[in-house]
Amino acid sequence: MRNSTLSLLTCFLSLVCQAASAQVDYLDEIKPIFTEKCISCHGALKQEGGLRLDTARAIIQGGDSGEIVIAKVPDESELLARVEAEEDYLRMPPEGEGEALSAEQITALKKWIHEGMPAPEDEQGQASPESHWAYQPILRPDIPEADTDANSHPIDQFLAAKRSEVGVKTVAPADAFTLLRRVSLDLTGLPPTPEQQQQFQQSFSPEAYESVVNQLLESKHFGERWGRHWMDVWRYSDWDGYKNQLRGSQRHLWHWRDWIIESLNADKGYDQMITEMIAGDELYPEQPEILRATGFLARNYHVSNRNIWLDSTVEHTAKAFLGLTIACARCHDHKYDPVSQTSYYSMRAIFEPINVRTDRIAGQPDRSKNGIPRIYDKDLEAETFLFIRGDERQPDESTSIIPDVFNSFEIPFDVTSVSLPATASVPALIETVEQEDMARADTKLEKARERLEQFEHIEPTPATAESPRIEPSVPEFPQKLDDDHLEASYAARAADWERRSLKARYDAEKARIDDESSEAFKSLASLAAQIERRSDAAQARLKTFLAWRKLQKSEKEEKQEAKDKLVSELNKAREEERQKISDLAKTDAKFTPVGEHYPETSTGRRTALAKWITHPDNPLTARVAVNHVWLRHFGSPLVESPSDFGLRAPLPVHAELLDWLASELIESGWSMKHLHRLIVTSDAYQLASTDDQDVLAENAAIDPENACFWKANIRRLEAEIIRDSMLFVSGQLDESLGGPEIAHGEGEEVFRRSVYFQHAYEKQMLMMTIFDAANPAECYQRSTSIIPQQALALSNSSLTQSASKHLAIKLQTQELDRDEFINAVFESVLCRPCSEEEREACRGFLERQASLLRDQDAQSDDSVSESTEKEKADVDVALRARQSLVHVLLNHNDFVSVR
Repeated sequence: MRNSTLSLLTCFLSLVCQAASAQVDYLDEIKPIFTEKCISCHGALKQEGGLRLDTARAIIQGGDSGEIVIAKVPDESELLARVEAEEDYLRMPPEGEGEALSAEQITALKKWIHEGMPAPEDEQGQASPESHWAYQPILRPDIPEADTDANSHPIDQFLAAKRSEVGVKTVAPADAFTLLRRVSLDLTGLPPTPEQQQQFQQSFSPEAYESVVNQLLESKHFGERWGRHWMDVWRYSDWDGYKNQLRGSQRHLWHWRDWIIESLNADKGYDQMITEMIAGDELYPEQPEILRATGFLARNYHVSNRNIWLDSTVEHTAKAFLGLTIACARCHDHKYDPVSQTSYYSMRAIFEPINVRTDRIAGQPDRSKNGIPRIYDKDLEAETFLFIRGDERQPDESTSIIPDVFNSFEIPFDVTSVSLPATASVPALIETVEQEDMARADTKLEKARERLEQFEHIEPTPATAESPRIEPSVPEFPQKLDDDHLEASYAARAADWERRSLKARYDAEKARIDDESSEAFKSLASLAAQIERRSDAAQARLKTFLAWRKLQKSEKEEKQEAKDKLVSELNKAREEERQKISDLAKTDAKFTPVGEHYPETSTGRRTALAKWITHPDNPLTARVAVNHVWLRHFGSPLVESPSDFGLRAPLPVHAELLDWLASELIESGWSMKHLHRLIVTSDAYQLASTDDQDVLAENAAIDPENACFWKANIRRLEAEIIRDSMLFVSGQLDESLGGPEIAHGEGEEVFRRSVYFQHAYEKQMLMMTIFDAANPAECYQRSTSIIPQQALALSNSSLTQSASKHLAIKLQTQELDRDEFINAVFESVLCRPCSEEEREACRGFLERQASLLRDQDAQSDDSVSESTEKEKADVDVALRARQSLVHVLLNHNDFVSVR
């Protein structure tokens, strides 16, 4: 025992000594310190004191004042003295530029210096903006001459050349069933039907595959599938609030969602989509189908703080389209990229004038029920000031920041003010709006007259400004007519004057648009104001009568408190009526516009920004878009950080392939369908996800991350596609397109596609959140988790139970025997035939499940004795057993994965 204890102690002390003597890892322990704390002032962008600290070589070299560190002599190191200094004016990093180094970091630095500052000889420093790969022009590279077939796909030639360098070989192509399911889910988000599987299997060939790809790209479901992907990137979020409150985003933002889906289905150019989202109101002010696109900006609305709204707009415009993270420049110059704090506010200045409004849509005058939320420039003179240290309470009002882009790439940014048509500044003048308003007024008047004619025959009142004078209110209403007759009389007069007032205001509004200073406008405006007062007086008389009638109808036994309230209401109505009658005699009547008035011009800043972003010479836009599409087809991107192409993003392994695809995108007219077709018709996309274990082991030893795409990555399906597939295979999916968002709590009762359900902060379907749905605040790349709740959701959800039952019944009607049923279920749910081993396992399951169900039924109901009843029970048991098998396969890993 004593010897054993001594041995353990000796071993422990040995390990401690080894740990103490282990050499510091420069790349893992030291370089990150300098990257985090130092290179914002001593890197490629800036070298204060002539000092760079982005490589060990530069650290040893020192700066203008000489060396700052002596190898193996930590105590004489100026570098350590500065990072350990307690005085703020001496300590590095300086106050406001970052937190001081921790004790552990300082210890690691001391040890590294003591060890002689070892570092890789080929260590590369931070790239300068001038040389950074992502900031270079997109030049179409030559397709490499790889060891492939003469007719090999360009994508495969690029990948083959890289695989040859690395020393890996591809696995075999995927089989027909796997490939068809993969491409169907990737392009439409729905699995293939058994009929489609059989047809494809029988004609499996490159030509047949290309035909399938073209059919999928033309499917109406393509826009739904890829609309959800881009909604992730563009931060789609339905209105966020409680009951009628509006906290974030906008009501009816689903119009933007429908625009996204429709645009993708129509293969609208990606550059055009960007342009419409950023500046659709400036370029297409009279086209509501395009104005929907500005929901991209309206979505950023934040009710409590406009700065939050504008900060999100700047940050996510840069991330979504340019792959640049610039939010930190709100407080200080960007630490890693060439974006100064002033540049950040210059970009904010582009958006400074914007605000949100909701335009009417045909057939719905109530914009709270429906309307198009859109952006417009409200405050054309709004100034932008730099916030000192990003503190909105400390604006530097000494200088107004001019609108500009943060890095021109020698691309013009020319701002020209935009004159808007009259219908954009006064939406009420849209012809359909006026027609609808007048039609409603006519209908109201007609109904009021029809009701009055039940009591007396009246001649139609001439549509002029003249009318019998409305007498001042009297203590009681005349009794020569009954109450219903009086109400009809007052209602008809009120409707008549309301219609006249609306017509007069429209006439005056049109004259104002033509010439606001003209005598015609002044005359019409004066007349319209007088008619409006008469209309107000007529409405007030009706209101007074209704209050009086309500009091008259009150029951005798009603409490005095309630009667007093009714008397108070009547007195208020009478006072309002007296005021309106009195106003008729006044001469200072003022014209009330027929609708909201908005600025007649827009700054043009966002149009200039859209042109700059989509300019063919912009080196970022096409690269970023290609990377997003590649990521979602292959499961891993070409550039590891989809929202950050800045200086921290290393040159990607497949940089030439990225540029070739970006060139293709631009030269195709920014056609997304062209890009999809290129990717999914490549051999790389069609590879299997598995192969001979020796091949897999050899490749994995060289390229464990599959960076050379030598096999297909197995991917877990997104939450939306899991749910949609479940409904689709069971025949329950409602495939109708578009429309208002559906309440997130109705996901198990309403069988529309998941993209149409409410998606906002705290307003997401539970099944979506369990399976890692997009965060509405930001989701440039979805993460995938594996948690117990996912298995429980698939197993216990009423959606799964319903799908299992419907598919079992659907197949039962085909009168399939046991083995035929098993095959049919595999083809429906997993989109492939079952193996003989799986078939045998399913046979056993069906037998055991049927036996178990019979035992349960026998225990719960001993009254079943007649042979016919037993026969019915057996049929029911068989169906329920089959339903259980469907349920098992809906919980199969292959159902929620794409291979």
